[in-house]
Amino acid sequence: MLGRLIISLADAYSMIIFVYVLLSWVPTDRGLLADINRVLSRLCDPYLNLFKKLVPPLGGMVDVTPIIALLVLQFGSHLLVNLL
Repeated sequence: MLGRLIISLADAYSMIIFVYVLLSWVPTDRGLLADINRVLSRLCDPYLNLFKKLVPPLGGMVDVTPIIALLVLQFGSHLLVNLL
């Protein structure tokens, strides 16, 4: 029961991060998308910033931080459930 809850929360947060990354490709200066982006930023940036300190930029416009953050979140949640 607790394991399913942990996995579900990790999956939900992964989807939030995924939507946040997708919205970063869309211009959101004002309006509803800007409001959604602001909320998602407050939810995702604290977690993503942990990895931005550890992962050096690869140059150009490519940011692999969300990919690494999602992998850590998924593997970490599954590891935690297996340890319970």
